[in-house]
Amino acid sequence: MKFLISLHINPAVIDALTDEERAAIGAGHGTFIEALKASGELIGTQALVDPSQAAVVTVRNGQPVVTDGPFLESKEFLGGYYLIDCENKERAIELAGRIPDAAIEGLGVEVRQVMFSDGQLEA
Repeated sequence: MKFLISLHINPAVIDALTDEERAAIGAGHGTFIEALKASGELIGTQALVDPSQAAVVTVRNGQPVVTDGPFLESKEFLGGYYLIDCENKERAIELAGRIPDAAIEGLGVEVRQVMFSDGQLEA
């Protein structure tokens, strides 16, 4: 079963951390990635740039309209994700609990099953 583990970032929370705490988060992600690779459960992972660099695209009267900035105005934003393939939701939740962000109040780690990929519905 495939799951998306999304990392929700609050810049104020990150800014309040010490340099050592931020370094520990980075190191923790490195350890987590290596463990997922070793278990064969990692499909992919990406970190995303700050939402100020985003573009929102809508189509009006058949023409694309592009606006700068995030889709939602909020203090939290999607900072990155892990796409994993594991046995079940319980395992996905177990893995998500190993992500350093999950231990920091004000940051969020969300687990959602992938409904379909490559045109095939999954249970």
